[in-house]
Amino acid sequence: MISETPSINSGQAKTCQNCKKQFIIEPDDFQFYEKIQVPAPTWCPECRLIRRLAWRNERSLYRQTCAKCNKSIISVFPEDSGLVVYCRPCWWSDDWDGLSYSANYDPNKPFLTQLRDLMQRVPVMALYGIEHTLENSPHTNMVSYVKNCYLVTYADGSENCAYCSFIDKCKDSLDNLMLFESELCYENVNCRKCYRTIFSVDCESCDNVSFSRNCVGCSDCIGCVNLRNKKYHIFNKPYSKEEYKKLAEDFAPNRSERIEAIKKKAHDFWENFPQKYMHERHNRDVSGDYIDSSKNTHDTFVGHGIEDCRFCSFISPGNVKDCYDYTHYGSGVEQVYDSLQVGDHAAQIFFSWFAVSSTQNVEYSMFVAGCENIFGSVGLKKKQFCILNKQYSKEEYEKLRGQIVKQMNERPYKDSLGREYRYGEFFPTEMSPFGYNATTAQEFFPITKEQAQKRGYRWKKQEKYEYGITIRAVDIPKSAKDTPESILFEVIECEHKGECVEQCSTAFKINRSELDFYRQMKLPIPKLCPNCRHYTRFRFRNPMKLWRKKCACIGIESRDGTYENSIKHFHNDDPCPNEFETSYAPDRPEIVYCEACYNTEVV
Repeated sequence: MISETPSINSGQAKTCQNCKKQFIIEPDDFQFYEKIQVPAPTWCPECRLIRRLAWRNERSLYRQTCAKCNKSIISVFPEDSGLVVYCRPCWWSDDWDGLSYSANYDPNKPFLTQLRDLMQRVPVMALYGIEHTLENSPHTNMVSYVKNCYLVTYADGSENCAYCSFIDKCKDSLDNLMLFESELCYENVNCRKCYRTIFSVDCESCDNVSFSRNCVGCSDCIGCVNLRNKKYHIFNKPYSKEEYKKLAEDFAPNRSERIEAIKKKAHDFWENFPQKYMHERHNRDVSGDYIDSSKNTHDTFVGHGIEDCRFCSFISPGNVKDCYDYTHYGSGVEQVYDSLQVGDHAAQIFFSWFAVSSTQNVEYSMFVAGCENIFGSVGLKKKQFCILNKQYSKEEYEKLRGQIVKQMNERPYKDSLGREYRYGEFFPTEMSPFGYNATTAQEFFPITKEQAQKRGYRWKKQEKYEYGITIRAVDIPKSAKDTPESILFEVIECEHKGECVEQCSTAFKINRSELDFYRQMKLPIPKLCPNCRHYTRFRFRNPMKLWRKKCACIGIESRDGTYENSIKHFHNDDPCPNEFETSYAPDRPEIVYCEACYNTEVV
C-alpha cells in the first residue's frame, strides 16, 4: 500500500516487524496517532492490510447447523473453526445476552490469549448482515438493504441480483464485480450507472454496451475503448444506425464460442489505447485507486466519500472521516484505526472486527452493535463499560482498561513466530478462524500453502466434492435458444473441473431466476462455476499496491510506439515530465498516461 521506493527524508524510517522491510511513518501519520492516543505501528502498511484481510472471509461458505435453533445454515465459519455459530436471526434476537459469557481479567495471562478464549465461547454470526434490512436474501454475506438476492456479497441497496461482489443500488444483474447504480448488467467490472451493459470494464452511464472498456455516456457500442458520448461504434469505428444494427448481429453474445472470440479480440484491442494512471472521479488530493468523491485521502483503494484518511480500503457507502488502516464498510464513520468491517455511524473504533449500529469508543472487540466504551469483548449489543463481556462502572472500567493496556505492553502476546502484539496492533493472524486461502487476503496477496504455513497462517483444506454431475462441461448448451427447461434439474460440470487455483466447486446449478435472466438477455448459460467466474472477473481489478512510474507519453506517441496521440499535448514533442504512483504494475501491458495526457486524448 505504499510506494516501492519511499523517501527516508520524508518521515521516520522503521523496519516492519513482520516482513523486515523498511517503511516510512510520515509527520501527518504521527499527528493522527497522537490525536487518537495510540502508538505508531510496528508493521508496514501492506503487512497491516494483509493482517486485516486475513480476517475477512467474503466468499468461502460452508454448510453448518445453527447452534441455537439447529437449522441447517450457510456460514462463513468452517466447522473446525472452534466457534459457536448462530444464524443471523438467532444472533440478532434478544433472547440471549453476551454478558452471560463474561470472564474475569487475569493479569497473569496475555490479554489477547484471554480474548481468544472468549471468542471461542461467545456466539458469532454465520453470515454478516443486519437482519432487519434483508428480504428473501438468506444466502448473502456482508450485505444490507437487499431483496431477492442470491450468493451476493458486499452489497447494499440491491434487488434481484446474484453472484455479485461489491455492488450498490443495482437491480436485475448477474455476475458482476464492483457495479453501482446499474440494471440488467452481466459480467462487468467497475461499472457505474449502466443499463444492459455486458462483458465490460470501467464504464459509466452506458446503455446497450458490450465488450468495452472505459467508455462514458455511450450507447450501442461493441468492443470499444476510451469513448465519450458516442453511439453506434464497433471497435471505435463509427457507423450509421442502420449499418450498426446489421453488423451488431455478428457480435451478438448468444453463443459461447462467439463470446470467447469477441472477448479475445476486444481485450487485445484495449491494449492499444492509453489508460489513466488511476481510477478516480470527483476527488481532490488523493492517491491509491478506485476512489471517488473524496479529498485528502492517500494510499487508499476502493473508496467513496472519504476525507482525511490513509491506508483504507473497501469503503462504501461514504461519509467517512479521519480514519487510518480501516478496511470494509462505512456510512457516517469517524476515527477508525486498524479495524475491519466497521460502519453505520460508528466512531473511535480501534483494533476491532465488526462494530456497527452507532458503536463508539471500542477497542479489541468483535461482533458488537450499539455499544459504547467496550474493551476486549465479543458479541455484545447495546452495552457499555464492558471488558471481556463483564459489566463495570465507568470508574472501574477506566481503571481496569489502563491496567490491561499496561500489561499488554509489558507482557505482550507472542505468536508462533515470536512476533509481539503490544497495545496498538490488530489481532494476530494465527487467531483468525479462517484459512488464509479462504479470505480476501489470498485474492489480493496470493501465496502457496507452504508459504502460508511458514508465516504461521491457517490453510483451508481442499474440499472433495461428490455432486453427481449430470451434464459434462463439453455438453453445456452453447446458446440461449438451445438451453432446455430441464437445465434447472441438472448438475453442471465446471469447465475447470477443479484443476485451477480459483476455489473451483467443480459443479454448479442454474435456478429459475438465472435462466429467465439468460433468456431475457439472449445469453448462453455459463461454463464455469460461480467461484471460477468471480476469479475470472477479478483479473480485471488492479491490485492494492502502488508503483512509481513515468507517464508513458513521449511526445507524439506512447513509449512503446503502440499508440499515436491524436492531438498535441502540453509537452509538445518532448516526453511528458509527469510521474505518479499507480496500481498498474510494471509488468502489466497497459499504456499508462498521466491525467493531463490522458484527458487530452480522451475527454
